[in-house]
Amino acid sequence: MEGEDKGKRFPLIAKTVAGLEEVLARELETLGADDIMKLNRAVSFTGDTEIMYRINYACRTALRVLKPVFHFEIQEQKDLYEQIFEFPWENHLDAEHSFSIDAVISYTVFTNSQFVAQRSKDAIADRLREKLGKRPSVDLENPDLKINVHLFKDSCTVAFDSSGQSLHRRGYRKSTGPAPINEVLAAGLVQLSEWDPVTPLYDPMCGSGTLLIEAAMLAKNMPAGFFREEWGFMKWRDFDPVLWEKVKEECRSLVSEVKLNLYGTDRAERAIDSARENLRFTGLYDDIFLKVVSFEDATPPFEKGFIISNPPYDERLKIEDSLVFYKMIGDTLKRKYAGYTAWFISSDLESIKFIGLRPSRRIPVFNGPLECRFVKFDMFAGKKGYNETAEPKPGL
Repeated sequence: MEGEDKGKRFPLIAKTVAGLEEVLARELETLGADDIMKLNRAVSFTGDTEIMYRINYACRTALRVLKPVFHFEIQEQKDLYEQIFEFPWENHLDAEHSFSIDAVISYTVFTNSQFVAQRSKDAIADRLREKLGKRPSVDLENPDLKINVHLFKDSCTVAFDSSGQSLHRRGYRKSTGPAPINEVLAAGLVQLSEWDPVTPLYDPMCGSGTLLIEAAMLAKNMPAGFFREEWGFMKWRDFDPVLWEKVKEECRSLVSEVKLNLYGTDRAERAIDSARENLRFTGLYDDIFLKVVSFEDATPPFEKGFIISNPPYDERLKIEDSLVFYKMIGDTLKRKYAGYTAWFISSDLESIKFIGLRPSRRIPVFNGPLECRFVKFDMFAGKKGYNETAEPKPGL
């Protein structure tokens, strides 16, 4: 990092939620990345320091941006310590600095990622004690340098985490309800739905408002990191504050004031209170209307429009209640929402069939460890858009 030419391009990896790789690749291309290649839960690309800063600040579907710094082959366990010890860590860390290790392993001679992290930590600390006369400290919460060690079969890549904390931590969510949706996933769902900001959007189970806030930020072209204050690269030795301010100013200059029709409801008053607190912080309070009411009792807020929602599932609903709940969603759509396009995400792959409508799209995506489906229902006027007597279909 030290002394690096700011205009020189180098390899980078952006990590994301499984199922959002295509969306992330499109975002990276828009933000100036080259040599884009989709991976599993990640996208590799090349860019310079300015592009790395911009992606950290503006990209909506990246969880973190990694900068690989060296690579080696590993045949036996001792190779890990020896190879990491040989790297010139003194060029990137002082003895007074702190660091942390995030290890990811698969199909290797190691069976425990914590052991890999510990041996990597020992190698770095021993190297710096030899070169500088003192071992640096480990800080798991807010290190000066966060290091990613990725082992796949006999290949090891060591990367610096330019993001620090995960990029889903936007900085705007001051209040949440139970099991809030990840901001990166929410942003990805909005883009997967192909929602057009001129179309009214309704979230009938909006919780703390994350889906609606991400939709509003997308529509207004507000950078994903608009409300965030810290990134990992800000503690790097080669951090360029002038370039960083330039990137932020350029991104902020693209923010537009557009009139939006966004509406959220939730049966829980506490959830709506949380959403209102978040909206006040973001300055989006006038863009999103909120109301305490259940989906089945709500009056459709628009004659036609989009629905995108993350209904409760998994541990938040008892299994005996979930079939009734999803049947209610389907019945409500049939009775009230002709003319709407409706998208729902759920990991309850059995119960979601009891919506009783034929989805026009089913997109696999993960919410944390939960395998989900993001399903689309086109609610045309009359009955041609759905079959009220349709039996639940397999393969959702």
